[in-house]
Amino acid sequence: MKPWYLYLVRCSDGTLYTGISNDVERRLAAHGSGRGARYLRGRAPLLLARKVRIGSRNDALKVERRVKRMRRERKEKLVQGRIKLKDLKRITR
Repeated sequence: MKPWYLYLVRCSDGTLYTGISNDVERRLAAHGSGRGARYLRGRAPLLLARKVRIGSRNDALKVERRVKRMRRERKEKLVQGRIKLKDLKRITR
């Protein structure tokens, strides 16, 4: 079984998109071709800002929900590595 990842994509307008996948490269290619999330359509070029291994799908969903609720400043800290994954997991449980 493949591990799940949380990923953040930086759009051309500077916004950050958060998602989960067990194949981030495939998912990013889908986003880039317009087959992915509707939010990302028309916001190319897309850049993978951060990819973090989570483990199970259930844990990935919990962390994704927490990150999506974060303010932009905290998301930027996550991208820079100033917020650690263990801190996010602790908050979600």
